[in-house]
Amino acid sequence: MRRHWRIFREFFRTCLVEELEYRGEFIGNLLVSFIGIGVAILTVKIFFYQTNELGGWAYSEVLVLLGIFNMLQGFVEFALRPNMTRLLEHVRRGTLDYVLTKPVDSMFFVSFRHLVFWRLLDVVFGLGLIIYGLAAKSYIPSSADCAVFVISFAASLVLVYSLWMLLMTTAFWVIRMDDLSFIFNSFFETARFPVSMYRGWLRLVLTYVLPVAFITNAPAAALLGAWNAVVTMMSIVVAGIFLWLSRRFWHYALKSYTSASS
Repeated sequence: MRRHWRIFREFFRTCLVEELEYRGEFIGNLLVSFIGIGVAILTVKIFFYQTNELGGWAYSEVLVLLGIFNMLQGFVEFALRPNMTRLLEHVRRGTLDYVLTKPVDSMFFVSFRHLVFWRLLDVVFGLGLIIYGLAAKSYIPSSADCAVFVISFAASLVLVYSLWMLLMTTAFWVIRMDDLSFIFNSFFETARFPVSMYRGWLRLVLTYVLPVAFITNAPAAALLGAWNAVVTMMSIVVAGIFLWLSRRFWHYALKSYTSASS
């Protein structure tokens, strides 16, 4: 673990140096992130023009949930998306050989080699939205609330990473992944709203099959003082299971990889 942390710090340093070469893009990217979260807030506002609650969640509570979603999206765009697209190119061109011959875990390398730092602005804006939502609700989380939130949010990051990794690993058999990426994005967008607003079979799927309820709802409930110890433990277990599945599937997929030298 310590060795992987040192490697990640080196990835972080080299990517930061590379991105600082184009500082003029920062202002434009800042505006993009600002407009994005503004549109998201406006969408929620439109819902509340017609109702006082959304799936049992008040406006201020949905803002907290939206802030958590924005933070998760920031981390996804910071590390996952740029690396997953490169993974597809590695498999397609047969250049994954260069990764497999390096003295480092291949799944770790393809997941964190390239970082897009300006997307961390989404994390900052998301945190600001959480603070604003809590202020609108006039609620100050306790130390226990914050501790459960950190645990739930970490589990959410692991779960999103594992689900995306499971999907992208199918690139070893599927030539074009654009449609599958669109499916994942559509699934991830459902985490923008309380899972309780969905009805019937869709709610069951988003709770038990594609665990959206654990991605944003559990961390938001923690910050709002409505956390449940059982749900928190379940989020950890579910994240662990999907991480294990993603690693098993990755190693299985490597057996089907035809390298450039084969």
